Amino acid sequence: MAFHFTIDPDIKKASTLPASFYRDEEVFTELRQKVFYQTWQFAGDIEQLKLPNQVRPLHLLDNYLNEPILITTDSEGQPHCISNVCTHRGNLLYNDATTSKKLICTYHGRRFKMDGSFEFMPEFEEAEDFPRPCDSLHKYPLIQWGPWLFVGLSASHNFAKVIEIMNERVGFLPLHEFRLDTGRSRDYLINAHWALYCDNYLEGFHIPYVHKDLNAALDYGKYTTELYDHCNLQIGFSDDAVETFDLPVGHPDHGQYVAAYYYWVFPNMMFNFYPWGLSINIVKPISRNRTKVSFISYVWDESKIEESAGALLDKVEREDEFVVENVHKGLNSNSYQAGRFSPKREKGVHHFHRLLADFLSK
Repeated sequence: MAFHFTIDPDIKKASTLPASFYRDEEVFTELRQKVFYQTWQFAGDIEQLKLPNQVRPLHLLDNYLNEPILITTDSEGQPHCISNVCTHRGNLLYNDATTSKKLICTYHGRRFKMDGSFEFMPEFEEAEDFPRPCDSLHKYPLIQWGPWLFVGLSASHNFAKVIEIMNERVGFLPLHEFRLDTGRSRDYLINAHWALYCDNYLEGFHIPYVHKDLNAALDYGKYTTELYDHCNLQIGFSDDAVETFDLPVGHPDHGQYVAAYYYWVFPNMMFNFYPWGLSINIVKPISRNRTKVSFISYVWDESKIEESAGALLDKVEREDEFVVENVHKGLNSNSYQAGRFSPKREKGVHHFHRLLADFLSK
């Protein structure tokens, strides 16, 4: 089914997605196929695959996508992303992480190389026209940026272009030196539609009203949003009282005090760069009324955390949860249909709504 939502390309005239978008169960179900299957998802980092011949089952978005896949490394340590479903009778190949020189189905012994290529099947000597290309495991595109991996199940756009855009601002940072900090990483459960969480993230309009501490660290008057095809960037400027990036000569923002680069990648990934490192936020739909948001922290320079705009991530998150849950409740009112965008402050939300409407109409 194709849902037709219309968002005027002129933000000065446009209205938001209607309340029905967030309330309708059929729309929520359609988003899985029309949006999430057609885009890229975070798949962990290469540090989880440091050795050759590793096998790691991956459940994207906590099984929301229901596509069993494997991340493997071959004898050279090269990573691959392949289907976790045997091409013989559909058995799941692996349920747990392990090491193996070959991928072998425990049901009937079909064997594959670590890149998913078919290798051997017992008792098939009399089968004609066998093996065929479809007897190899399906391969999915896998892209690495810094230490991070991204998978496109049926991606309709070029993720390398998104990486190129992010590298324009943060490519000077030693991304391979960023280290996962499990102590600062955590999950949050929110009683709201996943897209409302993204709506809130995509504008700095609410900062003076919701985040008093963050507002004190940033210069709200200079807060800017830059739009790209499948991502956007919000820049948090500050003064020299707060930790800011040491930007090299030739950088687009050289000479300015930048406290944070907030990248959003359609539909549900956020990359928040601070002078101390990175907070990756993955928004994971659970139901129309419930969302999990995973904060995954990578630290580069711990000494800069306390005086940075990202020092109070948990407090800011709790403040965001409160307003997002309130909006979710409000959208169930029969009296609310849709709102308007602030042309100055809500460019990111308008961009997001146009992308959602476009993907759902295909």
